[in-house]
Amino acid sequence: MSSFIQDELKVPFLVRKGYHVPAFVGKDSLAIASSYSGNTEETLISYDQIKAQGARIICVASGGKIIEKAKSDGYDYIQVPANWPSPRACLGYSVTAQLWALHHLGFISDRAIKNVASAITLLRTEESDIKAQAQKIAQQLHHKIPVIYIEDRMEPVAVRLRQQINENSKALCWHHVVPEMNHNELVGWTEKNDNLVVLYLRNDDDYSRNVVRMDINKKIIGKYASEIIEVYSKGANMVEKSLYLVHLGDWISWYLAELRGVDALEVNVIDFLKGELAKV
Repeated sequence: MSSFIQDELKVPFLVRKGYHVPAFVGKDSLAIASSYSGNTEETLISYDQIKAQGARIICVASGGKIIEKAKSDGYDYIQVPANWPSPRACLGYSVTAQLWALHHLGFISDRAIKNVASAITLLRTEESDIKAQAQKIAQQLHHKIPVIYIEDRMEPVAVRLRQQINENSKALCWHHVVPEMNHNELVGWTEKNDNLVVLYLRNDDDYSRNVVRMDINKKIIGKYASEIIEVYSKGANMVEKSLYLVHLGDWISWYLAELRGVDALEVNVIDFLKGELAKV
C-alpha cells in the first residue's frame, strides 16, 4: 500500500512487521495496527509499545484482541468482514481500509481509492485472460525454483507473489529488485542451473534506466537460468498495474498448488509454530 501513496504523502510512511517500534514514534505519530485475525502476536506487542509511546492508533482487523484493545482504550478501529478461510485472501479489505483512514484524516486525496475502484473493473474485464496466463506460467514454474525480479518502486508486488507461492504452492522462491540487485545478486549468476526460472514483472512505464538494466540483466542471466519469463502489467496507473500483477500472481500460486497436488489453504506448519510459541 505504501507504494500507492508515495507520490502524494508528505510525511514518512513506515511499514513494520516485527515486535519493535522505532523510538521516533510518539504523540505526533499515527499508527495503523493491522491484523486480519486481530490476534497476530507481533501486532499485539507492537500495539502496546505504540500506546505507551503516545501515538494515535487506528486498528484494522476482523475481530480478535486488537479490536478488543481498541474498544477498551478508546481508539478508532475499522472492523472488516470475518470468517474468511485465509487471511491472505483478504488483502483487499486491509488495503482499502488503510487508504480510507489516511484519506479521512487528510493525509492523501481520494485518488488511490478511486484507482482501487477502477482496478476492480480492470480485473473483472481481464479475468479470463489473467487465469489463462497464470495457468501457463504455473506450468513453466512447476518443478522449478522461481526467481522474481521487479522494479524497486513495486517491490510489494514481488513480496506478495513470493509469499503466495510459499503459502499456497508450498514451495520456496526468492525475489529482488532492480536496480539494487545489479550491485550484488547479479554477480551470483555464474553457474548454469536448470532448476531456476526467472520471472520478470514489468510495466510499460518502468523508469527508463531500469528498463535498460533489465534488458541487460536478461542477457546475463539468460546464460544460466533454465528459462526467463516476462510479464507486463495492464492498467492506467500504479494501483491498477500493481493489483493486476497481484491478481495474476495469486492465480499463479493457485494453479501451481494444483500442479504440485497440495492444499492451498493448509498452513499446518504455521499452526504448529503458533502452538509452540504459546507454550513459551
